[in-house]
Amino acid sequence: MSTPLILASASPRRLALLDQVGIKPARVVPADIDESVRKNELPRPHALRIATEKANVVHARLKNEQAVVLAADTVVALGRRILPKAEDDATVTKCLTLLSGRRHTVITAIALIDARGKLRTRTIETKVAFRRLEAEEIAAYAKNGEGRGKAGGYAIQGHAAIFVRFISGSYTNVVGLPLTETFQLLRSCGAA
Repeated sequence: MSTPLILASASPRRLALLDQVGIKPARVVPADIDESVRKNELPRPHALRIATEKANVVHARLKNEQAVVLAADTVVALGRRILPKAEDDATVTKCLTLLSGRRHTVITAIALIDARGKLRTRTIETKVAFRRLEAEEIAAYAKNGEGRGKAGGYAIQGHAAIFVRFISGSYTNVVGLPLTETFQLLRSCGAA
């Protein structure tokens, strides 16, 4: 890797996904921005705005350091509605109840700022359908804690894999970082 890569994310899943394909960031620098949804903001523009803000904030912190900054934001959308990042069991339960027996979209926006300061973005969508979930299994999943901190209240790479009856698109997008598109962006600016 000729240009150092800075990952503007505290997500252990994103770091693990990059590591899985042999990409090791020089540093992890979380952006720590307000990720609140604005009034009437739709899922796709929201994800792109947040990913771009994360990249810009971390790029600005680097001053004149020559590096590539990679940021991403993942949202789970039920139609036009953005489901929250579940921070407690009640939110996990609410999200899974909404997703039960329905199709939803997982949207990840990737924002990359190259060593010359040029911003490049991609937005990837994956369709996911859950089977109908029983109240008891929703309660058990919420209790095990796996869905906490996750967009939409679930982790497809964990126990929630048994909820999925259909997926169309990038699996790694649902985990938190679409690897094909991320690799292409990194390669285009000499960071992979």
